[in-house]
Amino acid sequence: MRAARETWITIHPRFSHVAFDPEQVYEISLSPAEGVRGQMGAAKEEHLLLKPENGDLRFPLQIEGEQEYVVFLQAADRRIAEFRLYALEEDLFARRPYKGDFHMHTCYSDGKESPAYLTAACRKIGMDFMAITDHARYYPSLEAIEAFKDAPVDLRIYPGEEVHPPNNRVHIVNFGGSFSINELFHSDQYLAEVRAIAASQEIRVEGGSLDESARYPYASCVWCFEKIREAGGLGIFCHPYWYSGRAYDVPVALTDLLFEHQPYDALELIGGYHLHEVESNTLQVARYHDERAKGKSIPVVGVSDSHGCEAGNLFGWYYTIAFSPSLDLPDLIASIKDLYSVAVEALPNEAARAYGPFRLVRYAQFLMREIFPLHDEYCLEEGRLMLAYAAGERECAADLRRLQGRVAGLYKRLWAEA
Repeated sequence: MRAARETWITIHPRFSHVAFDPEQVYEISLSPAEGVRGQMGAAKEEHLLLKPENGDLRFPLQIEGEQEYVVFLQAADRRIAEFRLYALEEDLFARRPYKGDFHMHTCYSDGKESPAYLTAACRKIGMDFMAITDHARYYPSLEAIEAFKDAPVDLRIYPGEEVHPPNNRVHIVNFGGSFSINELFHSDQYLAEVRAIAASQEIRVEGGSLDESARYPYASCVWCFEKIREAGGLGIFCHPYWYSGRAYDVPVALTDLLFEHQPYDALELIGGYHLHEVESNTLQVARYHDERAKGKSIPVVGVSDSHGCEAGNLFGWYYTIAFSPSLDLPDLIASIKDLYSVAVEALPNEAARAYGPFRLVRYAQFLMREIFPLHDEYCLEEGRLMLAYAAGERECAADLRRLQGRVAGLYKRLWAEA
């Protein structure tokens, strides 16, 4: 609901065993999670006494500031139910939360399953958007799009690839770009343009001049990110603190340079690390906060970097929540660049944790607790049908059509009227 705006709340029993007694007086207790602004004491609950109208309980509510509210429902000293509400400022209220994964691999590189299989599996675990990003290969993502081009599905499937510039340790994701960046490395134009960037830019790191050995790889990163933007995509700086072998995969001097000048569009804040590697995510989060403390604005994403969705590792462990006006590619990219996204870590047998700007993290934790379990149930059914459809059972298209719009309908029901 909107903050500081009166909204009518309806408690509607959907089944007969929880129907309200039309003669019973019910008590509503309202408790703000953050209390009343400007007051240092414990938050005082508000109390309302109501009788059902046409089987529902309805009451107006106005929440001061952006925060969570707890609503208790009781009758005759018996607590019946507890509900959670969230008040949002106008900019965030106009957006909806969408789950997505920007970085995954199939059997066309070093993954296990086909593009169509992985795509359907993404919907099964609650993804609203995704892209396959095989190593140096763009066409597997197009195969995924082709597999469902005639299927009535709500999952948004975008093109992508993991970009590997020659003689450069940095990994880059091209999300949504209309052409392949990897295919451009075979032209003479690539090297000439990179050399021109290296020669023309005054490239320095904090506290000193640039090590000349980093000039070419940094310039090639700049070139890649510029080309991704030309293609209408989002350029993501991947796993800067991946510990590979005996050292970080990307030399720290080059990582420092990328953080200093920020040629990328988004940082892979939470990457797809196995349980013995999660220290790398800890370092990435710590570095992010250090850079934010310097005044930098850093868009962030979370990715699984999965290499198999049935192996029980990485897939679904990490993802992004993007707060966007829609699932259209320009809206998603603009929202992430405008800092309306968080990275999520959801390791097995642990509570999910969001990382990013505090305001969005607080909201994301509410969503993961209260909204996404319902959202994911709807996606599971659609994902199973997508798997059957991809396996050749074209009659599943009718069932998929029946399920279309369920998540949008859920959001329409749970968000107050605009």
